[in-house]
Amino acid sequence: MKKVLSVLVLLLVCGVTYAGGYRVSLQGQRSLAMGHTGVAVVNNAELAFFNPAGLVYLENKLNIAAGVSGVFSDVAFQNSEFGQQAQTDSPTGTPFYFYASYAVSESISVGLAAYTPFGSSVEYEQDWAGSHLVNNIELAAIYIQPLLSVKLGDVFSFGGGPIYVSGSVNFNRNLNRTLTDIDGNRSNVTLDASGVNAWGWSAGIMFNPTDDLHFGMNYRSRIDVEVENGDATFANVPNSPLAPVANGTVGFDATLPLPAEWTVGMSYELGEKWTFAFDYNLAVWSAYQSLDIDFLPEDVPDSVNPRNYDDASTYRFGVQYVANSKITLRAGYYFDETPVQEGFFAPETPRNDSHGFTGGLSFNVSDKFSIDASFLYLRFEEVDASYNGYTENGEVVPFGGTYKSSAFVPGLGVSYKL
Repeated sequence: MKKVLSVLVLLLVCGVTYAGGYRVSLQGQRSLAMGHTGVAVVNNAELAFFNPAGLVYLENKLNIAAGVSGVFSDVAFQNSEFGQQAQTDSPTGTPFYFYASYAVSESISVGLAAYTPFGSSVEYEQDWAGSHLVNNIELAAIYIQPLLSVKLGDVFSFGGGPIYVSGSVNFNRNLNRTLTDIDGNRSNVTLDASGVNAWGWSAGIMFNPTDDLHFGMNYRSRIDVEVENGDATFANVPNSPLAPVANGTVGFDATLPLPAEWTVGMSYELGEKWTFAFDYNLAVWSAYQSLDIDFLPEDVPDSVNPRNYDDASTYRFGVQYVANSKITLRAGYYFDETPVQEGFFAPETPRNDSHGFTGGLSFNVSDKFSIDASFLYLRFEEVDASYNGYTENGEVVPFGGTYKSSAFVPGLGVSYKL
């Protein structure tokens, strides 16, 4: 029973960190097209996410930006030594964002942001070679944030606000590599938690020494998401005293840390047509050293699962060119380091160092309304890695092979100012 619960803990951790360690950054079409830079770019209401300190510099009284993206991802696994291979069949994800700001005065603006920075789904073929670790995962999280932006003098501002998080998670795996019921159906468990919520905050500053040069910094706090009385449902377990667990549902409590993030950057406007931007982001993934799971009722032993994740950096570059009064073109690139360390590479988080290639444009329908489009091609470096934390009959059973991952993400949004 303890071995089964240990793997359950692993699955729960991976189900949440998948959206962070494997997170595709999609918090604004204009910023994404510029390599997801934005902490020092005064462009539109997307500043509500990237750096709320900049909202007070927007020229219009009312600014709105909204959009949605389609995530088409693919993960291929192969172990030539054992003749194992698999490929994910993941549904299309549709993360969205909505930002708005309103200038109360020349030095104060208020805003509202709603976005989905964590939300992924991965589905392998049922009973594949790694099904004792995962069959499928679905994760959804929505962030809602009221904002305040204040300008001090002509060159300095600060802004931020509280963050409310609401989400759910569901995932399934087989209990081990061989266990079946009397009909040959693989024994499995599904973990489900809905109505999960938590609070955090973010704050930023912006410094503009000249009209053309901008510096920005934004901090997003660590958010501890508390799961209370989630459901762990066991199915297809043989009716035998030798079975590790009985069919049915038990509860569990857990606290899942989402890491803090620091972002610093700069932008420079060359004339009236060109803008260049650079952002550096540090995600404090070292918050995932271990995760405690409290299973209910009390006769089910609790478990602790080490993760030993490392902090990870992302380097982002972007450029914008105003072609004419109607069309603005953008392009960018970013390099995103993985937080997953050697020996902890699991199929729930098929996440290695990645390269993001971006582009897009805006079309001004009128002086007030524009259409923003972007695309992202995300290529993960091929990796030959293993997960060495699974045990069966008291022995470590490594699972590994070669992973190839990629994602293509087209996006469409609108911007409005008044």
